[in-house]
Formats: sequence, C-alpha cells, structure tokens
Amino acid sequence: MRDVVILGSGCAGWTSALYLARANLKPLVLTGAQMGGLLTTTSIVENFPGFPQGVDGTTLMAQMMEQAQKFGAEVEFGVVAEEVTLGKPVHRIRVGGKTIETRALIVATGAGHRHLGVPGEKELKGVTYCATCDGALPMFRNQPLVVVGGGDSACEEATFLTRFASKVYLVHRRGELRASRIMAERALGNAKIEPVWNSVVESVEGVKEGKVTGVKLKDMATGKSSALPCAGVFIAVGHVPNTQIFQGKLKMDEAGYLQLGPGSRTNREGVFGAGDCADKVYRQAITAAGMGCMAAIDAERYLAG
Repeated sequence: MRDVVILGSGCAGWTSALYLARANLKPLVLTGAQMGGLLTTTSIVENFPGFPQGVDGTTLMAQMMEQAQKFGAEVEFGVVAEEVTLGKPVHRIRVGGKTIETRALIVATGAGHRHLGVPGEKELKGVTYCATCDGALPMFRNQPLVVVGGGDSACEEATFLTRFASKVYLVHRRGELRASRIMAERALGNAKIEPVWNSVVESVEGVKEGKVTGVKLKDMATGKSSALPCAGVFIAVGHVPNTQIFQGKLKMDEAGYLQLGPGSRTNREGVFGAGDCADKVYRQAITAAGMGCMAAIDAERYLAG
C-alpha cells in the first residue's frame, strides 16, 4: 500500500514528487513511456525561471528528477498504467502484470501530439512531430521541409529546422500566427522560413515512392488545391490530453482535459490532477510545475485528514 502514486514525469509530476518526498510521504512516480514528457522534445527552454541562458528540456527534467529522488521519491521507469480502478479509500493501478495500491493518486499524464488525420500522415516515413528529435536526420538535410501550425511550437520547430533544411515552409490555416510575439518575430524574420497563409494540408504525398515528396494544400480563401514539394513534414498543431485511461472515471471536458476544483481535486476523492492533462489554456512548463505543487499539497492534506 502506497500513500501516494504519481502518474507522469513532466514538470507537474516531478514537482509533485519533490513536495511529497520532502513531506516524507515517499511518493512513487510511474514515468510513462516517455520519461520527462513532451518537454524532452524541446531543444531549448528560454522561459523557465532560473535559467537566464536557457536550458535543454531533457536536462531540466533530469535535474527535477534528481531533486525529487534526493528527498526520497521512488521511480519506476518506462512504466505505463494499463488500468486504473478508483475506489475509497484505495485506488488500484495495474502495470506490467502487477497491481499497485495507493491511498492518493496524482494524475500528471500530460498530453500527446495532435494528428492531422490526412492521407499519407501515418503511412509515410518523413512525417514527424518532433523537429529536435528528427530534424538532423540525413533525409532532411539540405531539403525543403514543411512545418504545419501557427503557435509557439510550430515557430520553434521551423526556426530549429533552418539549421538543416534548404528552406522551411510554415503552413498555417490563418492569415497570422497565434504564437507569442517573440516567437513569431523570430520565425518570420528568418530568411529561410516562408509562411504559407490560409492553407491546410489535404494529404501528404509520396505513397508510391515510399517517402514524403510533398504535401497537397487547400487554400481556405479560394478553395483551390496546390502541390508543395518537400522532403519532410513536421506537424505542430497542438496536443491531446493523455487521459484516455480515465474516460468515464474522472470528470473531463469534451476534449478530454480533466476538470478540477477546488484546487487540484478531481470529482473522485483522493485523486488529483496537474499539468497539461488538465490545462488547455496556459500549457507552460512553469504553470505545470505550479499545478504539481498544488496537487502535492492537496494530496498531503487529504492524507493527513
């Protein structure tokens, strides 16, 4: 029997673990398949307080983990919850053929990449959701590449890819970017980035060739379709909360984000939410960390009560 189990190993999960470990509750962190979450796919984090020169996302997560472990947090790596049974006063988590029982549960499962859902997206090598993971591959070097999206992530992906690509097309369905001003200016000010406004991807081309050869675009203003040759497609159109395992068990909105309140409490006693699985507004590393702190304090008070 555990006092508290934390599902997820991003900013929210590690911050919860740190606070609970310092309270001598010996939390168990189940990292999930991607230790550190989506932040580990970010080449440089410039807006996390305390790092004036910026910090690599993977490095930041490793330091958070080290800090939590220093105070007694326990970690099981690569462990994904297969089934969760919420009860009172015990919650049960089935992982890898065993069942873990806990009095309190913190859901910090984060979010995954949203897909376009167009032909060729799943079939073709050369479609990816992480420029920092794949952008330096030989198949993309000195080739025209497409980034789909208009937010901070899309701008960061496009800017990063200019190190390797001959040209980067930034395809956005609107006539202006929704990214923060600094990120938008950085992308649009780069001579190797060409915006393609008011356009959506209808399909990724190259199925016959077995690799990406281009994208078919639809102009939202005229309705006309056109072809844009490229060697790779990097998709950055938002995220989907990783809450599927809690469908029908925890209160969510129509998009699958956990609905919390008061504080970090879910609608089930002893279950708390934090980070991108519950935040569809801010979705920042620092706000996820703050929510992790809230969840830890709420869980500690719940256990004490």
